[in-house]
Amino acid sequence: MGEVTSFPRSVQIEEGETVVFSWIVFGSREERDRVNAKVMKDPRLEEMMKPEGMPFDGKRMIYGGFSVAVEV
Repeated sequence: MGEVTSFPRSVQIEEGETVVFSWIVFGSREERDRVNAKVMKDPRLEEMMKPEGMPFDGKRMIYGGFSVAVEV
């Protein structure tokens, strides 16, 4: 738990919860769009995609996109 800010503070973590941080790297925006379209059509995820079926509180989820600032 950070003293000023941290992931647990940002999502208002409660007793017994765990904060998970993950990311996916795609080769291009086109690849990302193709993969996301396949995932959204996967019948194994159908129940999980419903608001009542989510395995976490989506209101406390933080997400975003990033742009390359420096490439070496």
